[in-house]
Amino acid sequence: MLRRLGSLCARSLGARGGARPAAGLRHLGRGPRRRASDAPRNQPPSSEVVARPVGVCSMMRLPLQASPQGLDAAFVGVPLDIGTSNRPGARFGPRRIREESVMLRTTNPSTGALPFQSLSVADLGDVNVNLYNLQDSCRLIREAYQKIVAAGCIPLTLGGDHTITYPILQAMAKKHGPVGLLHVDAHTDTADKALGEKVYHGTPFRRCVDEGLLDCKRVVQIGIRGSAMTLDPYRYSWSQGFRLVLAEDCWMKSLVPLMGEVRQQMGGKPVYISFDIDGLDPAYAPGTGTPEIAGLTPSQALEIIRGCQGLNVVGCDLVEVSPPYDPSGNTALLAANLLFEMLCVLPKVTVV
Repeated sequence: MLRRLGSLCARSLGARGGARPAAGLRHLGRGPRRRASDAPRNQPPSSEVVARPVGVCSMMRLPLQASPQGLDAAFVGVPLDIGTSNRPGARFGPRRIREESVMLRTTNPSTGALPFQSLSVADLGDVNVNLYNLQDSCRLIREAYQKIVAAGCIPLTLGGDHTITYPILQAMAKKHGPVGLLHVDAHTDTADKALGEKVYHGTPFRRCVDEGLLDCKRVVQIGIRGSAMTLDPYRYSWSQGFRLVLAEDCWMKSLVPLMGEVRQQMGGKPVYISFDIDGLDPAYAPGTGTPEIAGLTPSQALEIIRGCQGLNVVGCDLVEVSPPYDPSGNTALLAANLLFEMLCVLPKVTVV
């Protein structure tokens, strides 16, 4: 019976011989190098062929793969939350996002995107982080992502708290040089330190500036809001040349015109998308660690991501989903959909 099920899933997924189990990215870089264009293209299985509750829990029920070789893009989990300042639980984000992703299908009728007909995509499992040492976790994340991007694979990351974007951008900059950044969040995450620590989820983009990882004239932060300790909480971002779009400047309006300006600003150089789920209003995404009222709507989130079509996107992340604070799973469902939308705007995706 199990052999029959495995064979059925493999045919539906388009994988030769079935999928290999992930190994925490421990085997990244091993095995023969194969051009992505020559690799079989995986397809999420149709619920008309394989029932949604059936199979190993992977993103969109794609094959689990231990190596990025032969892939154009891959989903990667980083189950880390020891950099949080308020409510924990984001370590469970990748698993719950994968669970909710069973509702996702292969095409995007709204945009005409056909990602699985254009790219070879799989789930690379999770980075094997150290939950007892944040600095060591950053090292492990950086080393894993260096191997992913060196293989020519674009990572789409399931977080995890926002600390993880710092080592990911270290890996990105090693290959691409300073990158542009589209950052959706309630917070700028540009603090210098807290409780004497310079690395936590409130400091990633300050550390990135310190190390020259960002092209600061091509950094846009959208959805920023909330109370602060001073009346000038955005001074640092402005001083670096970042463009800030406050949440109140987005209320009751389409963000399509804004994204037209963002595309002009980003140009054709490499861009990284970092989406903190708390950029959305907690009415839509309550399962997060540092919620702020009066945020963006899901439709505005779609406008932002779809507005990245045509940009040279080299990586994406969706962070700060904390499932314990939303037992319904709706926050993770929203996150899964936004990650699919990110996949749909990657370079080389066919749009009809």
